[in-house]
Amino acid sequence: MKTNLRWLIVFLLFIATGLSFLDRQVLSIAILKIQEEFKITDVQYGMINTSFLISYAVMFTLGGWLIDRIGGKMGLALSVGLWSIANSLHAVMTSFTQLLTFRFLLGMGEGGCFPGAAWTVYRWFDKKERALANGIAIGGSAIGAVVAPPLTIWLSTHYGWRGGFLIPGLIGIAWVVIWLLIPWKKENLITESPTLPEKKETVSFLELLRNRPTWVFILVRFLLDPVFYFMMFWIPKYLSSVRNVSFERIGSLFWIPFLALGLSNIIGGWLSGQLIARGYSVNKARKTVMGIAAGLTLLTPAIEWVSSVEVAIALMALFMFAHGFWITNYITSISDMFGQKATSTVVGLSGTAGAVSGLLLNPLMGVVIQQYSYRPLWIASGLLYPLAFILFIWLIPRIKPLFGESQPAPVVPEGIRAE
Repeated sequence: MKTNLRWLIVFLLFIATGLSFLDRQVLSIAILKIQEEFKITDVQYGMINTSFLISYAVMFTLGGWLIDRIGGKMGLALSVGLWSIANSLHAVMTSFTQLLTFRFLLGMGEGGCFPGAAWTVYRWFDKKERALANGIAIGGSAIGAVVAPPLTIWLSTHYGWRGGFLIPGLIGIAWVVIWLLIPWKKENLITESPTLPEKKETVSFLELLRNRPTWVFILVRFLLDPVFYFMMFWIPKYLSSVRNVSFERIGSLFWIPFLALGLSNIIGGWLSGQLIARGYSVNKARKTVMGIAAGLTLLTPAIEWVSSVEVAIALMALFMFAHGFWITNYITSISDMFGQKATSTVVGLSGTAGAVSGLLLNPLMGVVIQQYSYRPLWIASGLLYPLAFILFIWLIPRIKPLFGESQPAPVVPEGIRAE
């Protein structure tokens, strides 16, 4: 029963991260219709994305800090509830200003999603299963992105683009109700582990910032997140303007890379766990999978030169597959090193760094695309992951606990408040 409960929690995390990416991805498809109706320019679209990234960047850190203090159960309920309400409000927007505001609120809610998921997985799983559990939880984000294009296009065709925002928002509100109803304490399914302190401890920001690994994780996200935001925000427009793909066909193609991402999130976590089971150290297992990912991304620049749309989509899928390997083991490495005391905070700090980087570079991407082409962006997408991997293995020679924590048993201690 204990095992069933913790995998149920992971399944709900899968749904939450799926809704997170579904809700943010809908706009990248719906904007093609919204621009026609409200005469929103590409510059204004860039500002709308920036509005989301500003609040997302701020709340990634604040959300992580909050979750380390109030726990994953209440923290995720607040996060999912806020962004689901914000997403529902998109369905009633009537102006650029309203869309800008609702996008900002969406980012505020979504900032706590991944820190909360990482915190929850750490408290329920040991090092052998943690990467797999993280992979499943994170994998929901890709499935959300898979569903977004065809769902948005189908709803736009039958009910107008507003339905693409309203329905996922209502599902998110229902998720919060289910999440809060799960009686983690009352079921008394979980026994206290002697390896965990009775009182939950946290680490201050200043102490975290005095540790070099914190800055390494921040630097890695700062380098790589703009590549992922490029894939999310600009590829539908790339397929439309450069590849001359129709609106309807974008919906039939754009989900493929994100399906590859979802599968690789799970496979990358499973592979890391299998390597540990076969005698690899945590350090070697995580870095082996991340190294494979970095090598695969070197094929990404070929997207610029292939003539076939199908081959271009396949290469995008390969990139996303590599990213899934990378991000699952990257986040799991944070929990391996920072444990229950600071996992959410460091995930939050690194996520903020990535969002700030995306915030700064997203307008520049628009300038490069408008004045030149997509080519420099494809080349950068292929080179940044190997660079980040070299920096990672150089600056973090060994992945190990920083604050003397023992590995927790694969259960949650009884009596922890608000998990």
